Amino acid sequence: MEIHKKLFRGSLTRPGDIAEAFSLDKGSVAEVTERYPALINPYFQSIIAKKNGPIYRQVVPDPKELSPANTAAEEDPIGEDTHCPVPNLSHVYPDRVLFLISPRCPVHCRFCTRKRKLGRGLVVTSETVDRGIEYIASHPEVRDVLLSGGDPLMLSDIRLDGILQKIRDIEHVEIIRIGSRVPCALPRRITPRLARMLSRHQPLYIHTHFNHPAEITRESAAACRILAGAGIPMGNQTVLLKGINDDTDVLETLFRSLLTLRIRPYYLFQMDLIRGAQHFRTPLEVGMKIMDTLRKRTSPMALPYFVVDLPDAQGKVILSEGNISRAAEGRFTITGSSGEAISYSDPD
Repeated sequence: MEIHKKLFRGSLTRPGDIAEAFSLDKGSVAEVTERYPALINPYFQSIIAKKNGPIYRQVVPDPKELSPANTAAEEDPIGEDTHCPVPNLSHVYPDRVLFLISPRCPVHCRFCTRKRKLGRGLVVTSETVDRGIEYIASHPEVRDVLLSGGDPLMLSDIRLDGILQKIRDIEHVEIIRIGSRVPCALPRRITPRLARMLSRHQPLYIHTHFNHPAEITRESAAACRILAGAGIPMGNQTVLLKGINDDTDVLETLFRSLLTLRIRPYYLFQMDLIRGAQHFRTPLEVGMKIMDTLRKRTSPMALPYFVVDLPDAQGKVILSEGNISRAAEGRFTITGSSGEAISYSDPD
């Protein structure tokens, strides 16, 4: 058995086990996980330094997930599911698609954009994958394929290699990208053999998901060095999370540390308007002020784009002074990529 599978199989998923591990009320945990399943693998559990710390809060179920503000929010605020011409493939932008090829994650992040699908809502089969590949092949405008899930790197090497090869055989596909939490959350899954396989499908990029400097450990750093050593370019996508990383010093440390691992900070995401995760949202100006301070303190190489994913499949917007204006306290008008003025509200 591969070592990462052993680590994964020891994950905390049952309410009683989670409650015992973190001295929580079993009933409260069960109530949350009945709606939003939990999964914490032993490695990620091992880097939780303290209760309610930055790693803990990312993965341990919280009764706040069922608060009135959270239940009132939308399940799919950015409209992924409304732009699926075939199952598990979203075609929002003209030249690129989001393709979900794996239902499994190394951990269940409590702020996940696809929280509605956590653990049971995402069904991936050979048929759905084949239909997605057929769609890509029949749409010559698609030049960029972003693979996600779940997490593509939770697939076996053989299965992932087969999918990548089928996509690479499509002449008009220029770029393949993989979004993955694995280098951060299950680093021993990253092996030289996996890296060699991935490198055969260049140009291929990996978007890592590090949210806090405490996630950069000896193990995760080693995993990233394996990928970089195989010539695989990496960019990082961080989510701005209230009480976890909404601090200039924390993010500066994270972004500078990522650069030493040959990972370019790519996106800092404003937290989406997701049901069950509103308690992680920060006011929009928090992120803007952090970015403004970082521009004065560190190299442009260490600066990601601060991005908001607008509701109803209106796409990502890189926030700048030129495309955002305050309409009222906690209310903003953002100019989308189409030039349309879109209303955006801070958390209540």
